[in-house]
Amino acid sequence: MSESMSGVREMTVASAFAGMRSVAPVMFRAGCPDCRGSFELAASALRLAIGATSRTTFYSFTCPECGAAVRKPAGERIVELLTGGGVRTLRLHSTV
Repeated sequence: MSESMSGVREMTVASAFAGMRSVAPVMFRAGCPDCRGSFELAASALRLAIGATSRTTFYSFTCPECGAAVRKPAGERIVELLTGGGVRTLRLHSTV
């Protein structure tokens, strides 16, 4: 950091990020009902759809072992974990 003429310290980009460490990507445990495989998926491999009801709120992914399209219900806690972990979210709007 350096000091300007007014006595206020100026921060460089290098000094601002000097103490930062790289962050490990968030991984989610998942299972496939078709092949019964168990695996970890990155946030980018999951999609979350939030609907008006619990029946229309779900997450989905493609099984990395058998290629099946998997869709599972997502309660409040799952929604919280997935959104906090960076999973892309689609908000479904009702047509009523």
